[in-house]
Amino acid sequence: MDFTWLLIAAGSLALGYCIGSRRPAFLFLRATKFCKNSTQTPPSVVVGAKSKDPLDIEKLADVLDDFKMVLVVRNDLKMGKGKIAAQCSHATLGLYKKLLYRAPKALSRWEMCAQPKVVVKIESEEDILVLKERAKLLKLPTHITIDAGRTQIAPNSRTVMAILGPVAVIDDVTGGLKLL
Repeated sequence: MDFTWLLIAAGSLALGYCIGSRRPAFLFLRATKFCKNSTQTPPSVVVGAKSKDPLDIEKLADVLDDFKMVLVVRNDLKMGKGKIAAQCSHATLGLYKKLLYRAPKALSRWEMCAQPKVVVKIESEEDILVLKERAKLLKLPTHITIDAGRTQIAPNSRTVMAILGPVAVIDDVTGGLKLL
């Protein structure tokens, strides 16, 4: 009897499981891009590169369960819906990239919580900078997106700030803001 079809089905199931697991892109890219025979060196072991220390939020990921991301959008810029969506995407990706190597436990905790994101509004650039300082005091990671100014708003405008952390701690920072 020929069991080739069974091997193909089992391989497909295994591949599907790997793709659906927590960080498929990270695992596959790491295995293929920086394999033993590759001439490239992974970013974490580049000679002379500054190694960034893990963020303090890593400690909270071991203790607290519920994590969320809050996106704080400047309302005074009067961005259109599409522009807001693009800027929120930039902020989310910027914070994700920051956390990928410096706070992987926190990122995993957020992913296990179904990656909740809440979008709130704030009225000025000064307010967003005050909020960033408050988050910094609580050791929450942030990322502020700065627009290139090619479409609706002036160049170098701070548009959206992303913050990630435990729900209770994030609510201390952004709990008083209204939903967008």
